[in-house]
Amino acid sequence: MGTALITGASSGLGLEFAWQLAAERNDLVLVARGAETLEKIAEEIRQVAAVKVEVLAADLSKREDAIKVGQRVADTEKPIGLLVNNAGFGLGQEFSEGELEKEENALNVMVRAVMITCHYAAAEFRRRGYGGIINVSSMTSVTAQGTYSAHKAWVRTFSEGLATELTPHGVSVTAVTPGLIHTDFHRRSEVDASQWPEIAFVPAEQVAQAAIEACRRGRVLVTPGWLYKMLVGVARVAPRWLVRKVAGPSLSGR
Repeated sequence: MGTALITGASSGLGLEFAWQLAAERNDLVLVARGAETLEKIAEEIRQVAAVKVEVLAADLSKREDAIKVGQRVADTEKPIGLLVNNAGFGLGQEFSEGELEKEENALNVMVRAVMITCHYAAAEFRRRGYGGIINVSSMTSVTAQGTYSAHKAWVRTFSEGLATELTPHGVSVTAVTPGLIHTDFHRRSEVDASQWPEIAFVPAEQVAQAAIEACRRGRVLVTPGWLYKMLVGVARVAPRWLVRKVAGPSLSGR
């Protein structure tokens, strides 16, 4: 039993991580922008799972809030055993015609905040000789679907490098690369999820379970679902011109 800190914990995959980790008798620190929503979730988990749940409201598009979360991860008086970097969102726009501010916010949340929180976690976990980090990447990290793919490719590659650095010090780093999941991700991105067949969706509970188990076993990369395992394998060996043609921005469903 330990304490896990989860970003983007108020809905979707982040909430699923929270419930699964609580079911394993881990205490939680839940991070998202809305304190009121987080507190309601926290109270429900406390009542059902009988674990301690702390709420930390933070907007990870802001550097000072990302640092605040990182400092909580590195707090030696209230140690964190597992960091789950899950916060993210779809942009729902073409880069050339979209809003630059939205692009910058996405970069800050899905790249800069991951780097900041991992920096604090890496230093503390390495010092004490144990800990785990799960960074949520995406199957799109091997495609060419615009800036979202680029952000998630950075997360995957960064996690691989960090794992190489920290494994000798007893710290596990895992990047999970899920495909489509039934959450409110697409609704918030104003993308119609019904355009994809049901077989393309992997349950959120399967994704969270696979990531947690991979981190426990020290696996660096995990892709839940047989379909996406196959697609990732194909994308990695296919010529990039072919990947751009069949898995470019049009595949994002915008």
